Order: sequence, then C-alpha cells, then structure tokens
Amino acid sequence: MIKPIMKDPIFLGQKSAPATVQDLPVAQDLRDTLEAHRDGCVGMAANMIGVARQIIILDDNGSATVMFNPEIVKCSGAYEAEEGCLSLPGTRRAKRYRSIKVQYQNERFETRIKTYTGFPAQIIQHEIDHCNGILV
Repeated sequence: MIKPIMKDPIFLGQKSAPATVQDLPVAQDLRDTLEAHRDGCVGMAANMIGVARQIIILDDNGSATVMFNPEIVKCSGAYEAEEGCLSLPGTRRAKRYRSIKVQYQNERFETRIKTYTGFPAQIIQHEIDHCNGILV
C-alpha cells in the first residue's frame, strides 16, 4: 500500500528499533511507496512512511532491494556528497564512502553480506542514516 511520506523531524530524528519477522508487511509498503515516487526517489527507510523499524529499500540498478537491520561493517573512499530527501526540503551535505560492505537480513530473515559501490552505496548510507535518526 502506498503510504504518505513522514515529514516530522522529531519522529525522523529518533533511532529506529530492530526489525522482526512481524515487520515483513512493511517491505511491500516500501515497494509500493517507492514506486509511487519513482520520478524523484531512489531509496527509502521505514521511518519515512511512519514505521520506526530498521528497514530500507533501494533501487539497485532497476531492481528493488529490501534490507532488514542493515549495518555497514566496512567502508572506504570517503567523499562529500550533496543529497536531497523526500522527507525534508532542500539538500544537505553528507560524508559518504565510495565502497561499503553491508550486513543485513533479506525477506526470509537470512543474513547476507554484500559490497556496494558508487550510487547504490550512497543510497544505502543515506537510508541507514534515517534508521539511526540522522537527518540528511
């Protein structure tokens, strides 16, 4: 179901709780909401649709990837990026890494580890910031 975009900075500034199997329906809501905003959005965190759980989705080269409880375990190649967000007006600068290794759980709650580079890595870092209550 397409959900409204949360714009309350107090809610968005809170750290999200770990996701559990009971949060699986949130993945479909994130898919539907991302698709509805495809023209200006490449990733979302669950708190952007009002669910304070550690769940993100990103457009990974045309395929939607959902991650439960994502955590960056290694990063390299720091740079400064300028990013926008559906939840907040304008753009902001953020420190990002060109390459990241992420540990997460898929929709079967199996643990996965994958390395991302370039723009997908930047999207993941932005969405993990959302999970941690960091407004970017």
